[in-house]
Amino acid sequence: MLTVQDLHAFYGKSHILHGVSLRVGEGEIVSLLGRNGVGRSTTIKAIMGGVDARGSVRFRDEELCGLPPYVIARRGLGYVPENRDIFPALTVRQNLLLGQKNPKKPGRWSIEDMFELFPPLRERANALGGVLSGGEQQMLTICRTLMGDPALIMVDEPTEGLAPMLVQHVAKLLTEIAQRRVAILLVEQKLTIALGISRRVYVMGHGRIVFEGTPADLQANEGVRKEWLEV
Repeated sequence: MLTVQDLHAFYGKSHILHGVSLRVGEGEIVSLLGRNGVGRSTTIKAIMGGVDARGSVRFRDEELCGLPPYVIARRGLGYVPENRDIFPALTVRQNLLLGQKNPKKPGRWSIEDMFELFPPLRERANALGGVLSGGEQQMLTICRTLMGDPALIMVDEPTEGLAPMLVQHVAKLLTEIAQRRVAILLVEQKLTIALGISRRVYVMGHGRIVFEGTPADLQANEGVRKEWLEV
């Protein structure tokens, strides 16, 4: 579904990604792991067209590298940023409606689907986004992205700063989304979450992929964990 090959990314004169290659299949959850600052967030921003990039990003056999983000989104990629980016002065329901690509032609997901995935949003449907808790805002951001009917979503650090109970809820939500045939590329710092829900994992170091395998492969590779993941 998504195939990234030899991807390089730049912030001005700074060369951040050095030939990243990865793939995500239909309905897969694939995690991108690594310490802070190694290029994980830059990778998904580059895929989404948010930073200057060179290389190949193919989605459903169509080349996306070099296209603007709004065109990439219309091709079926969704992006959930780390900073959530909700509209604080709009209600939960209004935030969800803004996620629709074409209100006259609804996609696979409805507002009612969002309320079933995360029931607290139903209770807060008419509340302003700015008064929601951090966890509720994270759920709203994920659900708003789904309202655009993506075939694949890229989610950047969805459990950052959340209470343990909400962390588990996010993990359950991502699993349910994948079961509905939406692929997920996940950037996640919490190894227990990433390894528990992912089919495959990549580990990044210094702007490169240094490991690819299953969660079991990574758990069995103490050397990779010590060199690239453990603090």
